[in-house]
Amino acid sequence: MSTTTTTAAAKPKLKTSAMIASFADPGQKTTSAPFGHALVAAAEANPAIVGLTADLGKYTDMHIFAKAFPDRFFQMGMAEQLLFGAAAGMAETGLIPFASTYSVFAARRAYDFLCLDIAEPNLNVNIVGGLPGLTTGYGPSHQATEDMAIFRGMPNLTIVDPCDSVDIEQAVPQLAASDGPTYLRLLRGNVPTVLDEYDYKFELGKAKVLRGGNDVVFVSSGLMTMRALQAADALAAHNVDVAVVHTPTIKPFDSATVLAELNTDRLAVTLENHTVVGGLFETVASAVVTAGLGKRVVPIALPDQFLDAGALPTLHERYGLSVDRIVAKVLAELG
Repeated sequence: MSTTTTTAAAKPKLKTSAMIASFADPGQKTTSAPFGHALVAAAEANPAIVGLTADLGKYTDMHIFAKAFPDRFFQMGMAEQLLFGAAAGMAETGLIPFASTYSVFAARRAYDFLCLDIAEPNLNVNIVGGLPGLTTGYGPSHQATEDMAIFRGMPNLTIVDPCDSVDIEQAVPQLAASDGPTYLRLLRGNVPTVLDEYDYKFELGKAKVLRGGNDVVFVSSGLMTMRALQAADALAAHNVDVAVVHTPTIKPFDSATVLAELNTDRLAVTLENHTVVGGLFETVASAVVTAGLGKRVVPIALPDQFLDAGALPTLHERYGLSVDRIVAKVLAELG
């Protein structure tokens, strides 16, 4: 009598890192450090642009600017309040600072300095926040799942949630040229390049319809626009025709474009890499109610809770940001 032992094929181990985690799909087209290279290009054209960071140059792609313009780069150490205070002082002298840190530190640790030193005097300081939403597996200490909720109530502050490298590259010079403070939810490292396949140009304060569809309309921001486009393709196999509206500027919000798309009998869904509280969903819902549309809007967003640590693909599936979870949610809503 003999026995045979079978061993299941080993699955590749999923890895995570707060510093280098990427949400790009395997084999997907990406662009390396689009923010850093865009800032260098903008600084070559405008000598007033300076760069600052709080000990996170390498992990916010600011190191590229530091190498190109060492005399215009300022390393402030682990002192986010000082980072924003110094940036405010530079802006008072006519410089255009881009100050980078992690979103959790910008929103939680240095809020008052951004509010009173920068936003209240309406200075042209551009805050660049890395690891927004669920773009790291390191747990609540690094996951800025509520940053937009914290910042939306701040007067004068423009909030930008870019989809990909195209958005970032085109946003940087526009942020430098705009009056008042801005907050950019940074995608760093190898960032997917998605919007080059569409007739798209980033315009600060504007939403754009990327594709039409008769059954469902997605209103999305940030990396979830990439997922919205992927889910729209997947839903086509179920004979569901999906439109996608990308809203990279969360504040000021382009209500006119979004409401024109929502004022139909299509299923309306918002998609965001942020808690369901205080972000894109509530921005859209507020616009709908204010306009008196009487329209139901279904949110796809992170839950109102502190999230787990782990590998990004696992976490995105667990919390509903994966393409499969989006498709399942839409099919369930359509019945």
